[in-house]
Amino acid sequence: MAARGSRSPRRAAAVALAGALLAAAGLSGCGLVSGSPMTDDVKPGTVGRGRPLKGAQLTVASKEFTENIILGQIMGLVFKAAGATVVDKTNIQGTIGAREAVRTGAADGMYEYTGTGWITHLGHEKPIADEQKQWAAVRDEDRANGIVWLPQSALNNTYALALNPANEKKYPVKTLSELAALLKKNPGAVTLCLENEFVTRNDGLPGMAKAYGMDIPAGNIRKMSAGVIYTQVAQGDACTFGEVYTTDGRIKAMNLTVLADDRHFFPNYNAAPEMNADTTKKYPQIAGLLAPVTKALNNTVAQQLNRKVDVDGEDPHEVAKAWLIKNGFIKGG
Repeated sequence: MAARGSRSPRRAAAVALAGALLAAAGLSGCGLVSGSPMTDDVKPGTVGRGRPLKGAQLTVASKEFTENIILGQIMGLVFKAAGATVVDKTNIQGTIGAREAVRTGAADGMYEYTGTGWITHLGHEKPIADEQKQWAAVRDEDRANGIVWLPQSALNNTYALALNPANEKKYPVKTLSELAALLKKNPGAVTLCLENEFVTRNDGLPGMAKAYGMDIPAGNIRKMSAGVIYTQVAQGDACTFGEVYTTDGRIKAMNLTVLADDRHFFPNYNAAPEMNADTTKKYPQIAGLLAPVTKALNNTVAQQLNRKVDVDGEDPHEVAKAWLIKNGFIKGG
C-alpha cells in the first residue's frame, strides 16, 4: 500500500536494516539533502501571534503521496507564519526515508500515521483498536528513538471497501458484516478490485476475511493498481466492491459509498505531528502552534484537500495555504 507506506509485520527487520543503512549513509542519495526555502509572505492568524519562532530555522518533510505532502506544507506554513525560516523537504520517497529524515535531524518534523508508527516503525504485529490508546502507545515507545509525537488528529486514513450508487441500490449493504452475509447468500455478487499487496497483507484481505468470516472465491478477486481501482469501482463492471483509502478525495468525486468497518478490524492511521526530539526541546512552542491546526483535521477536510490536488489538479502548497488562511490560522501577505 503506497499511501501510508508498507505496514506488514514481516517487514520489521527490513525496516530496521533500511533505517540503519540510511543513517550510515548520512541520508545521501535518498533525496533528503536537497530542499527549497518557503518564500511565502504569510503572517500569524490565530496561531503564531508574536512570532514565537522568529530566528528559528526549521525543515519540514513528508512522504511522496498527495495527502502527506499537503500536511507537510501545512506544517511548514504554520512555522513560517510564526517567524521561522522554513526549508521544504516534502515529497521524500518512501515511509522509511521520510522517517529517517526526522529521526536523524535532517528534517525537524512531518505528519505521520499512528498505525504506521506502531506497525512499520516500531515493529508490532497487532494494532490497538482504541485510537487514543494507539497514539499514546506510539508516543511513549518512540521516545527512545528520539521522536516526539504531538497530539493526533481525527484524520484517520485507513482501508475500506466501497461501491458505486448502482451497485449500492442492487446490493444495499452498509457494513462489512452485511457484505459477509451477502457473500454467503450470493457469492457471485461479491467481486473485489484490490491492490496486490492488500490481497496478501495481514491487515488487508486475509485478516479482514478472517475477522468477518468471509470465504471469498479466488475467482472473485481482481488485482490492480490503486488508481485503477477507483475507476473500476465507479464503473462497476469489473467488480462490485473495491479497496479505497478513507481520506481519498476520489471517493466523493466519484460518488462512492464506503462500507463501515463495524467490527473495527482495520488499524487506526490517525495523522499526527512526528517531531525530532531535539527540535521540540529547543522550540517547545511548536506543540502549541500545531495543536489547533491538527485538531481541525478530519476525514472530510482531508477528502476535500486531496480532491483539489488529485481531481482538480491544484498545487499541494497552494491548497494547504488556502485552507490555513480560510480557517484563520494564518494570514496572507
